[in-house]
Amino acid sequence: MNVPRFWRTERTRYGLVGEVCRACGEPIFPPRDVCPHCTEAGQDVHAFGGKGQVYSFSTVYEAPAGYSDNQPYTVALVKLDEGPLLTAQLTDVDNAEVSIGMPVEMVTRKIREEGENGMIVYGYKFRPVLARA
Repeated sequence: MNVPRFWRTERTRYGLVGEVCRACGEPIFPPRDVCPHCTEAGQDVHAFGGKGQVYSFSTVYEAPAGYSDNQPYTVALVKLDEGPLLTAQLTDVDNAEVSIGMPVEMVTRKIREEGENGMIVYGYKFRPVLARA
């Protein structure tokens, strides 16, 4: 990823910034030019709360180039409390303990290092919701 693109996408990588359609009111993630629900243009920026549950998941044992430091790791389809589904890596959990319906929350973590200069790319991942005493 080049440096200008890196900074343009910073907001959506470090937080769950999406949109809400002005026409139909549906939440949208990631941001798009046209609402996938009603096909109208024009959305309002919306920061999602970062809580949801595991909708589906798969454990990756043979990671693509640049991601092998974390293998094996689990990638989940997370259904946010506000509605949208998104794909994210799970963290701070034993892969064998992941289950459908598990409550999760968004955290910012290192995704990978890029290029010769070792630019560290951070982004969102999800972890199990910590039990509160």
